[in-house]
Amino acid sequence: MRILVLSDVESKYLWDYFEKDKLDGIDLILSCGDLKPQYLSFLASFTRAPVLYVRGNHDDCYEIAPPDGCICIENKIYVYNGLRIMGLGGSPRYNGGKNQYTEAQMRHRVKKMWLPLKKNKGIDILLTHSPAAGINDGDDHVHKGFEAFLSILDNYEPRYFIHGHVHKNYSKGFKREDKYKNTIVINGYDRYILDVDV
Repeated sequence: MRILVLSDVESKYLWDYFEKDKLDGIDLILSCGDLKPQYLSFLASFTRAPVLYVRGNHDDCYEIAPPDGCICIENKIYVYNGLRIMGLGGSPRYNGGKNQYTEAQMRHRVKKMWLPLKKNKGIDILLTHSPAAGINDGDDHVHKGFEAFLSILDNYEPRYFIHGHVHKNYSKGFKREDKYKNTIVINGYDRYILDVDV
């Protein structure tokens, strides 16, 4: 399965210089947040692939105008062709935005997922906006990762952990891919193609 991952900036390759065949062969689109709803709606209108998303800290507008033709997987496990994808959007709390959480609030969200995790016998992909604590996160409070995500990685060992929020230009230490135990960690900034065996 070929997955197109998007996050944080609208890719000029896919929007300013769009050609329909650029989406050929894409089976699934995953958005890590902080993208204009019009951008996701635009892509959804040119593909049969499902477009799944979580919200970023700048996506308060999604409450009024969510992306058309796309599926929000916040606090859910979405199964597509056998691939189990869990969504937890948002960033650390810094100015009271709707998609910002304290560590305790994110930990509570994770705890509420125990039944879906049990029913689905775990997950294959953890899709978030923010990174996990200590795994390619930032130095400042806003871009620090959530410790709550580490419990998911430790207990369920998903094949992939896909996040955004940390932009390529934020530091010289930007990593597109990394590994945490048995999980491949991917920063979806801009766009990224992931091929997954199902």
